[in-house]
This record gives sequence, structure tokens and C-alpha cells, in this order.
Amino acid sequence: MREFSTPMTTDIPATGNLTDDVVTNARDRASSVQFSRRSVATGAWEDVTMAQFLAEVSGVAKGLIAAGIEPGDRVALISKTRYEWTLFDYAIWFAGAVTVPIYETSSSEQVHWILSDSGARAVVAESAEHLARVAESRADLDQLNHVWSIADNAVDTLTRLGGDISDEELEKRRTTAGPADPATLIYTSGTTGRPKGCVLTHGNFMFELGVAVDELERLFHDDSGSTLLFLPLAHVFARIIQVGCVKSRTRMGHTADIKQLLPDLAEFRPTFILAVPRVFEKVFNTASQRATADGRGKIFDAAAEAAIAYSRGLERGKVPLAIRAKHAVFDKLVYGKLRTALGGKCLYAVSGGAPLGERLGHFYRGIGLVVLEGYGLTETTAALTANLPDATKIGTVGRPLPGTAVRVADDGELMFKGGQVMAGYWRNEQATAEVLEADGWFHTGDLGEVDDEGFVRITGRKKEILVTAGGKNVAPAVLEDRLRSHLLVDQCIVVGDGEPFIGALVTLDREALPLWAEQHGKSTDLARLVDDADLQAEIQAAVDEANKAVSRAESIRKFAVLPDEWTEEGGQLTPSLKLKRNVVMREFRDEVAALYR
Repeated sequence: MREFSTPMTTDIPATGNLTDDVVTNARDRASSVQFSRRSVATGAWEDVTMAQFLAEVSGVAKGLIAAGIEPGDRVALISKTRYEWTLFDYAIWFAGAVTVPIYETSSSEQVHWILSDSGARAVVAESAEHLARVAESRADLDQLNHVWSIADNAVDTLTRLGGDISDEELEKRRTTAGPADPATLIYTSGTTGRPKGCVLTHGNFMFELGVAVDELERLFHDDSGSTLLFLPLAHVFARIIQVGCVKSRTRMGHTADIKQLLPDLAEFRPTFILAVPRVFEKVFNTASQRATADGRGKIFDAAAEAAIAYSRGLERGKVPLAIRAKHAVFDKLVYGKLRTALGGKCLYAVSGGAPLGERLGHFYRGIGLVVLEGYGLTETTAALTANLPDATKIGTVGRPLPGTAVRVADDGELMFKGGQVMAGYWRNEQATAEVLEADGWFHTGDLGEVDDEGFVRITGRKKEILVTAGGKNVAPAVLEDRLRSHLLVDQCIVVGDGEPFIGALVTLDREALPLWAEQHGKSTDLARLVDDADLQAEIQAAVDEANKAVSRAESIRKFAVLPDEWTEEGGQLTPSLKLKRNVVMREFRDEVAALYR
């Protein structure tokens, strides 16, 4: 058994709660900008000062109190990422209540389960579509007393409703919760069964951000730092950035329109962004494909290799002169344009949710965007480990944050201990006992390694290990991550449990496919393309590249390209784009069986 811990470097408050930051900011920096939001009238970005944010949060919170929301009550929030999401989150905390985020893409059945299990007293929904899903569930939810709609002016409605609530009453309610009290119930994505509500306290957030903001001070910089948030705020990864921006007085914007992301980034000009690896893969593959279409494919490929070589040189402490020269040329021809696409000021990106891969990590650092990979779960209030600007090892998820310890169990499972670990699952003692030991060690379910410097490397999921008929243990994540990095591959699943060899099912990227088909003189009809010899050769090349990461016994011997698309709406992916293996294996069992005939 191997352990590594990072000593505590900062003092964490023993009293108070997350609302204190909003009050302190408005008192000390009233006219400073906290948020920028899209104007409904003009579409332009308009600033929200710290004093203005406090006033708006207080108004909505008074309305919640007037409506009968009591301390500790659960209030559900279902909406896309937008300014009002953050406004309601803090207003719920000001009222002494607990926020229950629901993904805006959740089905009626999922909405019903979360509202029922959490015992939500009220719901704030974004649109008529969300209201309809709540309405389907409401008949047998006796505890659900209120439903408000953001689209129907919920902010103004509640602010007017709370007109008679005094400042003194609000302050009494705001200061009700302490570090040990729940701030939110965030439900797991349900990849391994029914979602469970993780009870995250004010203290969990205060610990997590007390150390993370300090360690990542180059990102959370109150004078010039800014970020544009586009991941779902129902996910703990985005949520921790929201709270971190408020705590550190870093300007933040919201957008949920991924199709408009590049124009939004160009206007907002963030200094850092956060995304899941699939976003970084898409940016790279799109740039590569466009360069090829314009006849500059060889230039882009050479630029990519130079960026990777430059980054590897930085890691070794010495960049060869020839690589420096190439890098300088490509910085003007290629890299500068990529940085401009992100707004021109972005120096850092935070990646989580899945491994990014060494090649992409080196590529982005080589073009001047340092991608800081971290690792954590909903149960751990986001990050347990993180690569830092001055302590990065590409291919790892960094070292434990201060005050956090990691242990590798005898079976290779990673276990962690720290103040960011949840209090437990909501009303589910059995599930809590399965992952949380009495002495505070949390079982992540992930397999990994810790090197001599404390850097953690994730190697797979404990519950997803495949055992072939020959008795070989195979971690599918390694192969799947590599396969998905190919521009034509959208999703894939590696199979072979109890079978004589490892196989894979692959779906195609619907955005990249038309341009590839045009370049190769092919039909864009998916049904015909999946069996096309040239396309099969492309996927075989991707499989061969993925197989380099494993032994022959673990390698993919056979694959099938499917015309299907696996999506969140279809139920095969979680909102954070993780594959629901049990769903895919159930729906595509015939295709899997065909691999072994």
C-alpha cells in the first residue's frame, strides 16, 4: 500500500458559510465587476457589480423566505448555464436552504426521482419545457409546494414577494448555516445505477476552495482574471469554478450555446477556461481538418509535432535549438490563430472528467495554452488532485491538493482523505458505508498509481475491468480514450469480458464525417460509409495507435463501426459525456455478440 499527502498551506474558516463571500465582496469592492451577462435587449455583455449582485441575491432570497422556504429545505434548480443559475444558487443559500441541481437535459423520470428522493419543497425551472417535466412528476410529490419559472420572470416575482421581509430577518436566515450544514445535494450521473444524492456541506466547499484558489492564484486573479463558463452548472466541476470566482472576485460569464462558443470566447476574452477532454479533442480535430481542407494539412501536422516536441523539451528542461526555431515560425503561422480563437488572452485551461492524454496535453502547452488536468468526483466537491502552473506533469492528474492524502489500496484502487470529501449520500447509509470508511478514507472506484513525487495517474475504473476468457485483466478506459482522440471517432466502447479477445464498437463523429467524405469522394450516407474500405482503414489506424498503449493480450483484435449515435438524449451518455456502459451493452448486445461469431 502506497500513500502520499500534501501538507496544509492555508487556514480554513471554522465558522460561516458560502454566502459570506458575497457580503464581504459588496462591502469591500462594491463597484468591482463580479459577472458579465448578456443583455436581453442588445445582446451585448453588461457588467454586474459586487454590490448589484448582493442586492439581487438578497431580493430573491427574501422572496423565498416569504414563500415559506425554511432553513434546510431543499430547492431544486433545473436550467441551462446562465447568470440566473448562479443568482438563484446564492439566493437559496441566503435563505438558509439547500440547492438541488438537476441537469436541464434530464428526463421526466430522472426529474421525478431527484425531486422525490431529495424531498424538494420548491423548484426553479428555466423554461416551459422544464416546467412540463416537473408537471409530469408533481402529482405524487406532496412536499413540492412551489414551482417558479425563470422564463416567466421568477426573479422579479420573488423579489416583489419578499418586499416585506426585513434586512434583519434575511441576515438572521443567511447566517443560519455553518460549515457542517449541507449546501447542496448533487446527484451522481447514474452510470452504475440510480443516481445518489451527494451531501456537500458549506465546509466541503470552503475547504476545497480555500486551498484551490490559493494554489491556482494565476487563474483566480481578482484584477485581471476572467472565465466564460459553458459547462453545465449542475455538474460539480463547473459549480466549484462558480464559487471560486465569487470567493476570489474573478469576473465570470455564462453561456450555454456551444455552437456560439467561439464567437462568445472572442467577445468575452477569458484568461482561463474549463472543459472536458472531448472539447479539447474537438478543437484540435476541427483545426486539423480545416487545415487539410484548405490545403495546409501538412503545415498543421508539422506545427502540431513541433508544439509537442517543444512541450516535451520544456518538461526535460531543455528545448533543442532546431525545435525552438520551428516553434517560433509556427507561432506566427498556426499557434497564434488558435489562441485568437479562444479570445486571445487565454493562458490556462482546466480539464477534468476524463484523462486528456499526453499528446494533447503537450500540444496545447506547446501552442501557449497550459491545460491543467485535475481529478475528483461529485463525492469530493470536485478536485482532489491538480496539476499546478509551477508543478505540472503531463499525463498525470497532479498531486493531492494541500490537506489531502491519497492511498493506493492493495487492489490498485485510489482512496483519498481530506476536508472536501462529502458527508455521505442523502438518506442512504448503506451506499455511504460502501465508499466511506469510518476514519474518513473515501473509495473512489478508480484505479491508479502514485509516483515518487506524489503525482497521480489514473489507469482505469475498478468496476469496468474486463477479464478475458484467458484470464487477462483489461482496463478499457486506456483504449477508449485513445480511440476517441481520432477525428472520425465520436464514441466507442471496448468489450471482451469473458470472451477470447478484446473488441470494440465505434460510432462516427457527425461533424467531422461530411468533410472527410467530401475529401475522399465518398457518399455521406452513414449506412453506406460504415462498411467503406477507406473509412474502415482509418478506424483500423486509430485502433492500431490505441493498441500501442497496451500489451498484445490487451489489444483490440476486432471492431465494428456503427451507424448509430450515442448521446445524452438517447440515454447512452451522462450529461458530462461519460459512457453509460450498462446501457450501451444492453442496447447493443447483438452487435457485441457479432464480434465473437
